[in-house]
Amino acid sequence: MGLLSKGTPLSWQETKRYAEHVRKNGIQQFINQYHQMKDRQGDYLRWGDEIEYMIIKLDHENRKARVSLRSSELLQIICDSKTTNLRELQSLWQPEYGEYILEGTPRHPYGYLVEHLNIVEQNMNFRRKEVQSLLKSDEVILSLTNFPRLGCFDFTSPTTWVDPSSASSHSLFLPEDVITQNHPRFKTLTQNILQRRKEKVAVNVPVYVDLKTPRPFEEDMSKYSGDESCAAAAKKDHIYLDAVGFGAGCCCLQITIQTRNINEARVLYDHLTPLCPVMLALTAASPIFRGYLTDVDSRWDVIAASVDCRTREERSLEPLRNERFVIPKSRHGSVDCYLSTCGSRYNDIPLVYDKNIEQQLLDNKVDKQMALHIAHLFIRDPILLYSERIHQDNANEIDHFENIQSTNWQSMRFKLPSVNKDAGWRVEFRPCEVQLTDYENAAFGVFIVLLTRAILSFNLNMLIPISKVGCYGGNGFQSEYDMFSSSTVGISIQHRREELVPFHPL
Repeated sequence: MGLLSKGTPLSWQETKRYAEHVRKNGIQQFINQYHQMKDRQGDYLRWGDEIEYMIIKLDHENRKARVSLRSSELLQIICDSKTTNLRELQSLWQPEYGEYILEGTPRHPYGYLVEHLNIVEQNMNFRRKEVQSLLKSDEVILSLTNFPRLGCFDFTSPTTWVDPSSASSHSLFLPEDVITQNHPRFKTLTQNILQRRKEKVAVNVPVYVDLKTPRPFEEDMSKYSGDESCAAAAKKDHIYLDAVGFGAGCCCLQITIQTRNINEARVLYDHLTPLCPVMLALTAASPIFRGYLTDVDSRWDVIAASVDCRTREERSLEPLRNERFVIPKSRHGSVDCYLSTCGSRYNDIPLVYDKNIEQQLLDNKVDKQMALHIAHLFIRDPILLYSERIHQDNANEIDHFENIQSTNWQSMRFKLPSVNKDAGWRVEFRPCEVQLTDYENAAFGVFIVLLTRAILSFNLNMLIPISKVGCYGGNGFQSEYDMFSSSTVGISIQHRREELVPFHPL
């Protein structure tokens, strides 16, 4: 879920005051790091995976399964044990959005030898057993993309209760206790998304229609103590979800790959981008939301809608008056432009970007394509800021840059070398849904890594127009580019012509 800095998260009103400060210093941090590291050469292949796991409590007597809200407790036990026994440190664990989720990674990245491919499944298996050994007899650790009954009655252990009037998400279905207690980031992030958006998030997933499905399919929101706004937001023949946790509470498999230099990273970023919808389809594993069988099979659009912090003006529902841009997508979405020289010719959609930031980057000798990429990311506000991290040393820190970079949850992420120079230029492959078994997860991870070797070794061209990449799957319930219609562009140009610059193929 992004940058896990230590500190006190600020409210949205406090964060908003520093939005321009974060953007200004984040760009300067990028420029400094870019020029320090752009000529870095010779890094060998290192890579790693991230897997998110759910802790499930099984009630065998009543044949029920519930999410176990113990991730904070388990993380503390794991951290304490590793502090006293560093020699056995084969894995790293971090909190995730859900109090029922743990994120596990290998302690050290895998290398370039064939032997390293053979230990991936073993390491995943070790992680699973490591957590399982700490669980109670009626608990199991599962790599599930989405818990099917998330948001239903009595889906947590211990039992929790929804309070729409006081919860940070104001959800009718998800209680506050499902948000992790281990790190203050996640609860504040939930609050800030709603406060920036100025209304609850609304996710409508099409219901799967069979012979027994009522037509039209409609839920009575009043039985959940929902007001008129909830009834208006819920669509017919759709499952209504109303909280960040329905998307951020899903799990996935992500692969990060180190490259030899910046040019190789750009090539892999571009050539893996068209594979994102393919791999999402191949790994799709979440057809059930809030207890209903739906007409989608992946988490992608659910997350996109659940973390959508755009205001009504930015969604083109009202004319631009207070905001800077009409933004066609949520913070979570597919890649909008290629980065390499060979990829730039396939950029065939209008790109929303900050023209002033683009010019600043060009003036500082950042190439055109990279300048557009960064200027596009920085149309967003920082959605979360820590009071202790407002003022930073731009020559030696990049947290302001990462603040915005890491909250653009795109299908691919282009990653700068770390400040401590341990990690080089990297790309992160992000679309895959997590699978039930370690064998499957290891197979998908190894496949992606081997594919990058084939792309580089055989100089493969896997590029297609970026407009063909954006809408994931024929059964996706929200086409990203349908939202960016000609009328939307017209509104954008009419009100803020100097700031919204259509991007044409180079």
